[in-house]
Amino acid sequence: MSLEDELLKQRLERIREIEELGYRAYGRRYDFTHTVPGILAGYGAKTAEELVPEVRVRVAGRVMQLRHMGKAGFAHLQQDGERVQIYVRKDAVGERDFKLFKMLDIGDIVGVEGCLFRTRTGELSVHAETLEFLSKTLLSMPEKWHGLEDVETRYRQRYLDLIANPEVRKVFVTRARIVSSLRRQLEERGFIEVETPMMQPLYGGAAARPFVTHHNTLDIDLYLRIAPELYLKRLVVGGLERVYEINRNFRNEGLSTQHNPEFTMLEFYQAYTDYRGLMDLSAELLARTALDATGSATVEYDGRKLDFSRLERYSMRESVAHFWEGEDRPTLEDVRDPEWLSRHSGKATAGEALTDIFERTVEHKLIQPAIIYDYPVETSPLSKSKSDDPAFVERFEIYAAGMEIGNAYTELNDPREQRRRFEMQLAMRERGDEEAHQMDEDYVRALAYAMPPTGGEGIGIDRLAMILTGSRSIRDVILFPLLRPEGPIGLADLMRGLEPR
Repeated sequence: MSLEDELLKQRLERIREIEELGYRAYGRRYDFTHTVPGILAGYGAKTAEELVPEVRVRVAGRVMQLRHMGKAGFAHLQQDGERVQIYVRKDAVGERDFKLFKMLDIGDIVGVEGCLFRTRTGELSVHAETLEFLSKTLLSMPEKWHGLEDVETRYRQRYLDLIANPEVRKVFVTRARIVSSLRRQLEERGFIEVETPMMQPLYGGAAARPFVTHHNTLDIDLYLRIAPELYLKRLVVGGLERVYEINRNFRNEGLSTQHNPEFTMLEFYQAYTDYRGLMDLSAELLARTALDATGSATVEYDGRKLDFSRLERYSMRESVAHFWEGEDRPTLEDVRDPEWLSRHSGKATAGEALTDIFERTVEHKLIQPAIIYDYPVETSPLSKSKSDDPAFVERFEIYAAGMEIGNAYTELNDPREQRRRFEMQLAMRERGDEEAHQMDEDYVRALAYAMPPTGGEGIGIDRLAMILTGSRSIRDVILFPLLRPEGPIGLADLMRGLEPR
């Protein structure tokens, strides 16, 4: 019998023993008066004298440490990522509860009632008077001194990661604050939150490969959305002039430290503004979000300080000239020259060449938060062209820590030009570009009913969370990232001896 089998057998026997004492192995409701973080926040600074008269508490949590000493013992209860010590004496809790205490395993969940006091070493503790058993662990917790370190296990068994590594919980609390801050700021500015379809007959709003599914009753293929953009802009046409969605998108692409096939975006649209207006709004949103989530507009990522209180701004052409390395640094005029672009990239058009050069030579150098604006029309089928340079569009992207975290533009609202752009994308698709945009006739029809001048933007929640929490991989900020399926776990046979009551 393996060690795991033997351990499970012992735990199943322990359930029988606990139930023979009159407890439920998997208990019911427990009305607590305090949480562990609440106890530490309210009484962590008080002296032993200040805890008199007695402060009574009822608290529940997971047993994370155990120390037995004859007719007494200590344990630590963990709840919401924080721990408090409990002190259990046989003459205080009685024979039955003390027997229960002696049967506890690390990982069990219990309720404790008693009074707060400080031990001889000064540690704030609960002097237990009663114990209640709430849930039995059948599997062993990670090694108590080193926590859970195996990355594959951490991602696959996130529940165990959250128990063993309290700092992981802080990452996801910060992520929640990021979303709350963005939602609050937009609603303060008159935006309303909406929901758009996740299954779409045509996928659009981005350059990406989709996941395909099938609806049996209608007998049609559908696509998991790669972006909600075209639906949100239909709503602007309909008179919802400030809308946003915090949405899940799905792109059938590779995995990396910056890419997960399922990811979260904030996407919002504002009528009667343009990309310049959104640049200013973005600067305000990001500075405030960093402050709300971390307490400061300056955060540390990969050993460098990033200041979200200001966003540097460069046109795409300016960024290539500014960040170019080597003796043959180009001037801005060089970057405007199609021949120079052609010499440094094998792409078919000057716009595609500029984008290629930017992605290869500039993107990874954009460490400080920055806005890159004015993009070639070839890479931006949904953006309004610049009036003084039709080869470029009114678009910008936001970068920080060498990653793109946002994309925005003045929306193209001329249905005739939109149709021409779709046809341009279809031609790119015929040349082998699988990510080129499809024709969306209904969207063109919606534009034909007149969409007001509009600015739209998407901000990647996952990457923003990476930066604001100092996480090096997108998997560290997604609770359940996509992984290859694991082999048989083998618990079914092991647990056949468990008979629920």
